Amino acid sequence: MNFLGHLLLTEPTRAGLLGAILGDFVKGPLTGRFDGALERAIALHRAVDSYTDRHPAVRASVARVSAGRRRYAGILVDIFFDHFLVRHWARYGTESLDDLVERTYATLLEESSRLPPRLQSLAPRMVAQDWLRSYGERDNVALTLRRVSTRLRRGEPLAGGIVELERDADALEADFHAFVPAAIAFARHWRASAPGGDLSE
Repeated sequence: MNFLGHLLLTEPTRAGLLGAILGDFVKGPLTGRFDGALERAIALHRAVDSYTDRHPAVRASVARVSAGRRRYAGILVDIFFDHFLVRHWARYGTESLDDLVERTYATLLEESSRLPPRLQSLAPRMVAQDWLRSYGERDNVALTLRRVSTRLRRGEPLAGGIVELERDADALEADFHAFVPAAIAFARHWRASAPGGDLSE
């Protein structure tokens, strides 16, 4: 899942919001690197990523990507699913999208000193360009794919990946709706059963 998907599934706490984003920037063992609540949020991010990669609906979306872009199919599907999530937020979110996004942006800026260097430099642009809400527009999805492609070796096929969404939007959206309720249930169960219990209760 991409940023917004992780925010949907995390605990609605300051540590949860931070971990939902930080999980893409922190590698290796966690024990003792952060406070317990933040380590738990990053662990949830990793568990969601693993669950996402195995889910049949996600695999179906990956298989829809054309052969020339197949090596980037995971990135494409993550971003496409955030596109659908913005458009269907009222169906799946438990608070308004605007409230969640503004709390997330404020947390990133206020916690800047705790962020890894790459995220420190990225966070002000994420906020200024309103990345999270912008996924709802296809033009912004195309812009995101071009931006991500510049960070990858041989990323040129990814830059034009919006054509995959344009060609197969209905099927991809059906996969998204098959996946999200299952992901919500998975995250809820993980949060209840992991050490520390569900901090959102």
